[in-house]
Amino acid sequence: MTTLFVRHEVSDYATWRKTYDAFDQVQKANGVTAQAVYRATDNPNDITVTHEFATLEAAQAFGKLEELKTAMRNGGVLGTPTVWFANKT
Repeated sequence: MTTLFVRHEVSDYATWRKTYDAFDQVQKANGVTAQAVYRATDNPNDITVTHEFATLEAAQAFGKLEELKTAMRNGGVLGTPTVWFANKT
């Protein structure tokens, strides 16, 4: 199992969350088996999201989706996200 971690700042959490929640079916259709959202305690617009996948290849393909990039723009993501992949041991 591979986990995709994405950390980014958003302009408004409520707006971002509506966009994120509306993206649920796209996540499932592209191999997301579990997900979680975390907000920094000192900045509620500093978001870390995790998505779990069966394989690294599936996680990498999801990260390249044009629909994902569009949703991130529409949700008010600021700047370039920090992205990394990890395997649970």
